[in-house]
Amino acid sequence: MAFTRAPTSLPSLNYAFQGNKYPSMAHLNCSTKVTDLTFKLPFFKAPNPIKYLDRLPNIDHRNKRSANRANLSTTETLTVELLDAWEDDYDGVIINSQCLPNSSNAFSSVLQSSVSHWKLMGKKGIWLKILEEQAELVPIALKEGFSYHHADPGYVMLTYWIPDEPCMLPGTATHQIGVGGFVINDNKEVLVVKEKKCPSRCYGIWKLPTGFVNKSEEIFSGAIDTTFVELLAFRHAHYVAFEKSDLFFICMLKPASSEITIDESEIAAAKWMPLDEFLAQPFHQEDRMLKNIMDICVSACENKYRGFTASQIMSKLDDRLSYLYCRDLTALKKGE
Repeated sequence: MAFTRAPTSLPSLNYAFQGNKYPSMAHLNCSTKVTDLTFKLPFFKAPNPIKYLDRLPNIDHRNKRSANRANLSTTETLTVELLDAWEDDYDGVIINSQCLPNSSNAFSSVLQSSVSHWKLMGKKGIWLKILEEQAELVPIALKEGFSYHHADPGYVMLTYWIPDEPCMLPGTATHQIGVGGFVINDNKEVLVVKEKKCPSRCYGIWKLPTGFVNKSEEIFSGAIDTTFVELLAFRHAHYVAFEKSDLFFICMLKPASSEITIDESEIAAAKWMPLDEFLAQPFHQEDRMLKNIMDICVSACENKYRGFTASQIMSKLDDRLSYLYCRDLTALKKGE
């Protein structure tokens, strides 16, 4: 378990009345829970001992009443434990989930101290990832003001917004991505499938193969084992699965071979079908969205429509290679 330790010297103000039988004023200790190496001490208005001398009984004129001046002296040093964390690029803090305390009491204490410390530091958003095996810490964080952000297998992400203003932290993922493959061979035949499980209105229909794009997978990789030609179009719909939005991309693909291998748990049948026969299906003719999609696909086959190709390009924004989907960059530079 890793912590950041912030040592702080706490001064004491010591006032004492001197005399044989008169009590002395106790130490006035200034303390603070969360410390910063440059924190400002709270202001204390100490009583003036001279003002109270005349209220003390005068037993003997030889007993001179006097008061010490207030003096600062270092009395103790505290060490405050903070959660192990690092700063992000937006004045936020990301807590190291691998170094959270195992004890609920210890976690509650150090979480309170850390949040107070980050408030003093002027931080804004706090990200707290709690792993599945640390699930007992979730109610503690919620009690301290954290909110659910999202959950994935193995962890839940919580956030805390510090400023007294609307939260500016980005929300969780709002879209799922699917892809449909328009796979056509040199014989003008289209690869089509019948799904085992689908809505009743689609049952028994020969359709383009489709699938979801998995995490860290490219759009054209979510279809089937083919060579990507171009991205033809995409559909944007809302409130689909789990009230999320849906992006469905149509890709033109070139088959690697004529052999068809299916996943029997999902696909009832698959075959190569002549393009004209596929387009003549009543279902495709009656569905306005599908008809427009297929018109685009046919136009692309006849070189009357140009979609987006994928160009892998390095960016300084994140220092990584990624795909830019656009018209052919070579043709664009030539002014075609």
